[in-house]
Amino acid sequence: MPSPTSSTEPEQPAPTDPSASQGRSASTDRFDDLPVRSARVGAHRAEAPRLRVGVIVLWSVVATVAIVAAGVFGTLYATGRLEAAPAATGRASVVAPRVDTSYQVLVLNATKESGLGAKVRDDVIAAGWAAADVEASNASSDDFPTTTVYYGTAGDEAAARGLADAIGGADVSLDDSYQVVAPPETTDAGGTSRPQLVIVVGLDFRSE
Repeated sequence: MPSPTSSTEPEQPAPTDPSASQGRSASTDRFDDLPVRSARVGAHRAEAPRLRVGVIVLWSVVATVAIVAAGVFGTLYATGRLEAAPAATGRASVVAPRVDTSYQVLVLNATKESGLGAKVRDDVIAAGWAAADVEASNASSDDFPTTTVYYGTAGDEAAARGLADAIGGADVSLDDSYQVVAPPETTDAGGTSRPQLVIVVGLDFRSE
C-alpha cells in the first residue's frame, strides 16, 4: 500500500501561448518581429527660424530705404529744386542760316584755277556785302577738296551758314585755323571791332 507522503501526481503540461500555436505561420520571417514606430522617419529638415527672420528684416530695410528716397525726391521736385530732364529729341538742333553783312569776309582760293577767288568775292558782294569788307587772296595749297566757310566762335555759326548759302552752298566749320591769314576780329575806321568769316574755295566749287 503506498504511503501518503510518497504519492505523486502526474505533471500537468505548461500552458502554451495561443498566439504561438495559432498566429504564427510557416511564411513568417525576421521582419515580422520589427517594432512598430508611430513617428515619421525621413530626411526632411525644418526651416531655420533665423533664416526667415533675416529675410523679413532685409526686405523691411529695402522697403524703408525706397520709401525715404521717394519722399526726398518728391519733396525736391515739388519745391522746384529738382527739374525733370528734357526728353531727348533723337537729333541735334541745326542753327538756321542768317545773312549778316556786318561780318568782314576773307576769300581764299585753294585751287589751281586762277581768278576763282575773285569770282567768289563778286558773289559775296552781290549778296549784300560792301566791297571794302570782302578781300580775296590765294591759299597756301591748291588741292583743297571742299569749299568751306570757317567761323571763329559758336555765336558766328548762323552768319557762316548764311554766307555759305549766299555763294551757292558750302560746308561750315568752327575752326580758327585759317584766321591766321587775317585776325578773326578787325577794327574799322571808327575803332569798332568786327568779326570775320573765311571762305576757303575748294575743288568742288562751280564757277558757272
